[in-house]
Amino acid sequence: MVGGRDIGLFVGGFTMTATWVGGGYINGTAEYVYLPDYGLAWAQAPFGYALSLIVGGLFFAKPMRSRGYVTMLDPFQQLYGKRMGGLLFIPALMGEIFWSAAVLSALGATLSVIVDININMSVIISALIAIFYTLVGGLYSVAYTDVVQLFCIFLGLWVSVPFAMSNPAVTDIGITAKEVIYQSSWLGKIVPEDKWLWADNFCLLIMGGIPWQVYFQRVLSASSATYAQVLSFLAAFGCLVMAVPSVLIGAIGASTDWNQTSYGSLAPKDKDESDMILPIVLQHLCPPYISFFGLGAVSAAVMSSADSSILSASSMFARNIYQQTFRQLASDSEIVWVMRCTIFVFGAAATAMALLTGSVYGLWYLSSDLVYVIIFPQLLCVLFVKGTNTYGSVAAYVFGLLLRIGGGEPYLKLPPFIYYPGWVQQERVHHLTGDVEYFIQQRFPFKSISMLASLLANIAFSYLTKYLFESGMLSHKYDFLDAVVSKHSKEIMDKATLVSNHDNITLAEMAPVRQVLGATLAGTFTNNEILSDDGESSPEPFQNEN
Repeated sequence: MVGGRDIGLFVGGFTMTATWVGGGYINGTAEYVYLPDYGLAWAQAPFGYALSLIVGGLFFAKPMRSRGYVTMLDPFQQLYGKRMGGLLFIPALMGEIFWSAAVLSALGATLSVIVDININMSVIISALIAIFYTLVGGLYSVAYTDVVQLFCIFLGLWVSVPFAMSNPAVTDIGITAKEVIYQSSWLGKIVPEDKWLWADNFCLLIMGGIPWQVYFQRVLSASSATYAQVLSFLAAFGCLVMAVPSVLIGAIGASTDWNQTSYGSLAPKDKDESDMILPIVLQHLCPPYISFFGLGAVSAAVMSSADSSILSASSMFARNIYQQTFRQLASDSEIVWVMRCTIFVFGAAATAMALLTGSVYGLWYLSSDLVYVIIFPQLLCVLFVKGTNTYGSVAAYVFGLLLRIGGGEPYLKLPPFIYYPGWVQQERVHHLTGDVEYFIQQRFPFKSISMLASLLANIAFSYLTKYLFESGMLSHKYDFLDAVVSKHSKEIMDKATLVSNHDNITLAEMAPVRQVLGATLAGTFTNNEILSDDGESSPEPFQNEN
C-alpha cells in the first residue's frame, strides 16, 4: 500500500505528477483553450492542481506522514469510528472509480479519432494491462511505470507540437491570441457575471484536489515527512510543465482554417467535437507517424492515472473496510490478497462504466464535488480542529451532501431543488441535430459555500453534543455512537489485541487514539493523540490495556 515507505524523490516526483496528468487532464486543458468564449482563462486545471499540490505539501503532507498513517481514511476512523470511516469511504471510492472510468473513456475517444480499430477492445486491453501490473507489484509497479509513462507523455506531445504549428492551415497563435480570425481569441476572458462561478471552480480544484487517496498514497510512501512535502512541490512544477503542450495544441486548434485540412469544412466546435480537439489536431495537422507518437502520449497518460486510482480504491477497501471493520486479526498476506481481488473488481467496474455509461464525466464531476464538499472539511477538522466528534461528522456529511446535490448537476441532467441566488436558465445547442437543451446554471459559488457549511456544522454539532452530554442535559445512555462518553474504548482494545498478536505491525503505523478522562471540557473530549504534531505515538496505552 505504501511501498515500504521508501519511495525516493525521483520516482516519487514522477509518480505524483503522472497521477494528476491523465487523459482527462491533457484532453480537457486543450479543449478549454480551444472553446470559443472560454479559452486559457477557463483552463483552470493546470494552475488549480499545481496550487493544490503546493497547499497539500505546505499543510497536509507533514502531519499525515509524520503520524504514520497507511491510508487517507485512517485518521477519520480513529477519531470518528469505523462506521463513519465507512461512510466517508463512499465518496472517496466513487471519486477514484469514476476518475478511472473517465480517463479510460478519454482513451476510447482518442483512439476512435486516430486509429481505425475497435474502441471497446482497445480500452479493455489497455485496462487489463494496467490492472495486471498493478496486481503484480502494487505501488512499486505503479510508481516505476509512471516514470516511463510520464516520459512518453512529454515526448509524444512535444514532438507533435512543432509539426502541428507549422501546418499551412494554421495561423500564428500569437496573432489569434489578440485578434478574431476563425473564432474568438484563445486567451479567453472572464465576464463579470461569471466571476463567482470561476472562483468556485478554482477553489474546488485547489482544495478539492487534496483529499484524494491517490495523493496521500504517495505522501505516505515517502521515506520522511520532509520528503513528502518536497514530492508535492516537485509534482506541482511537473503538472504545469506537462500542461504547456496541451495549451499550445488547444491554441493551434483555435488558429486553424479547418477547410484547408482533411477534417472537413466545419470546425470541431460546429460538430460538437471540441472535447476531442487534441486527437483531431494530432490526426489532421501532423504526419501519420507523428500522430502515433501523440496517441502513445494519450495512452500513457490514461494508464498512469487509471492504475493509480484503482490501487488507491483497493487500498482503502482492504485496510479501512476489510481489515479495520471486519477482520482485525487478518494477516498481511490475507490483506494483500484482498487488495488484489479488489484491484481486479474495481478495474473491471471502471472499464465497464467507461464503455457503457455515456455520462461518465458527469458522474466524475459530481463525485469530485462530493470529495470537496464532504471529505475536505472533515480532513481539516481531523487534523487541525480540536474537539470534533462523530456526531459533528455525521451532521457535516448530511449538510454537505444536501447542499451540493440540491444545486443540481447539468452533466447528469440532475435538476436542482435548491435555487441559489443568481441562477439562470441556459441553453445548449447540439449543432449536428439542431436540438436545444435547457439547463439551470448556478452562478452562486454554492460548492464552496456547501464546503464551509459542512465545516461549520462539524464544529458546531461536535461542541453542542459534548456540552449536552457533559452538562447532564442528555443522559449518557443516549450516546449511541459512543462518540463522547465512551470514546472509542472498544476500538482501542481491538488495536491493543491486534498489536500484541502481530509483532510485525509497528505502533507508528497504528497511531492509536488515547482515551483521556478529565473533569474539564477540553480535558475530557480533546483527542490530544491525533491532534498533536509530535509524530509517533507513545506505546503506553497498549501496555496499560494489556
